[in-house]
Amino acid sequence: MYHWSKIPQADANPQPFPSTPVSIIIPARNEATNIGACLQAILRQNYPAQLMEIVVVNDHSEDDTASIVQSIADSRIRLIDLADYPIQGHAFKKHGIQTGIRQSQGELILCTDADCQMGPEWLGRMVAFFEQEQVQMIAGPVNFHQEKSLLERFQSLDFLGMMLLTGAGLQSGLMRMGNGANLAYTRAAFGAVGGFSGVDQLASGDDLFLMHKIEQHYPGQVRFLKSLEATVYTTAMPDWRSFFQQRVRWGTKNAAYQEWRITAVLGLVFGLCWAIIGAALLSPFVPGLGYCLLILLAAKIAADYLLLSTASTFFQRKDLLRVFWQAQVLHVLYIAVVGLWANVRKGYEWKGRVVR
Repeated sequence: MYHWSKIPQADANPQPFPSTPVSIIIPARNEATNIGACLQAILRQNYPAQLMEIVVVNDHSEDDTASIVQSIADSRIRLIDLADYPIQGHAFKKHGIQTGIRQSQGELILCTDADCQMGPEWLGRMVAFFEQEQVQMIAGPVNFHQEKSLLERFQSLDFLGMMLLTGAGLQSGLMRMGNGANLAYTRAAFGAVGGFSGVDQLASGDDLFLMHKIEQHYPGQVRFLKSLEATVYTTAMPDWRSFFQQRVRWGTKNAAYQEWRITAVLGLVFGLCWAIIGAALLSPFVPGLGYCLLILLAAKIAADYLLLSTASTFFQRKDLLRVFWQAQVLHVLYIAVVGLWANVRKGYEWKGRVVR
């Protein structure tokens, strides 16, 4: 909490108004239900129209994604068909982003996802921070919204904690994390580190691996933007199967992290969850193990509540704390099962593709 509290909060009304040309890159595959709302949210940004371009990269969609993009009559929007730029391997999203960047012109690249929405000040806040701080990469906050079930509220609460850890990690310099749904970096930095070359062997990781490359090339030039107005919103996975596949996809890149602190934290949480499960199963048969279980639970609950109450207060989502106790059970099970599966089996299904 200390490092989070030390992050300066972004100015509500930056002066002077930002004036950097930007390119917003949106990779999209089978996003017909989301891409229209995403583009409309971006078109409503309080930012000079002549300074922004939106590049949608259609990743072999099998639905009406491309036609929906084409139906929006705005000169700022461009559609690129990734089928015209074939690749070998399965890093389609990285290839799509890199292709979009090559076809764009903005000085600052902003990446988001086709299933995201944002308020009208998002772009202005991101660019103002870039101009004021003169950094090479900005990790912006991402939240879930429009929850309808316990599973979705659990994901939303869990993600709030991840955002706080993201900000604190970048502020302290101890861990560098970010989310590709709200990420900005300079065109110069992307070119200087060779884009995704060297990290394109995995389908995921378009955010963290690039962040680590830029941090190595520009020490101290990767920052977190602590701003509610700069938050990008997406929806949680609606069912257990899609949730499991999403988290396995995230987990497959864990072994490739170059920063040992991230691996250590993930390993610590994974070990704690399995220790709780093991103690709960064995305590009826092993005298004294029940006390160990209580200590483990007390430590986890106290740490999680401090983390999540702080995050939910900043992001104005204290309503999510109503599911805190149910979320504790779900979190232990999800970390244990998904963490084990992601390390045992590397393949997963995502948007109609089986990726290995």
